Amino acid sequence: MHPMLIVFPLGLLSTAAICDVALLITGRETLALLAYWLIPAGLVGGVLAAVAGLIDWTAIPSNTRAKSVGLLHGGVNAVVLIIFFISWYLRPVPRSIPDTLSILLSITGVLLALIGGWLGGELVERLGIGVHPGANPDAPSSLKTDSATSTIMEAERL
Repeated sequence: MHPMLIVFPLGLLSTAAICDVALLITGRETLALLAYWLIPAGLVGGVLAAVAGLIDWTAIPSNTRAKSVGLLHGGVNAVVLIIFFISWYLRPVPRSIPDTLSILLSITGVLLALIGGWLGGELVERLGIGVHPGANPDAPSSLKTDSATSTIMEAERL
């Protein structure tokens, strides 16, 4: 679930920061309103993704590089959520222009999210966390049973 859930907060929070930068350039209050509501939506999605990520992290074997990278990934992304919460909290009513600190926090949050995302990619792409043991370029759909995949999974249980 975690890989499916991260796209929502990442997209929402990144778009909020883009709105903040566009607000600085154009001064259009509509962008302040949009950023104001994108942030709490992204925070809710981020908490849901974090819960799913924590569940996944507990399944990683102890004393492995993957466990420590996963901890760092979760920690960085928790800081991202805190930074965006502070940015949102400091903003005045939705239609007002936020102060410079609020905007700087949202930009900082996105930059940190890039680092957190890279660490998540490291977990999947480099360390193979969450990758099905039967994964290959010709693997069958996950919606149908494959005897070769079943054999691999059965061998792992032994």
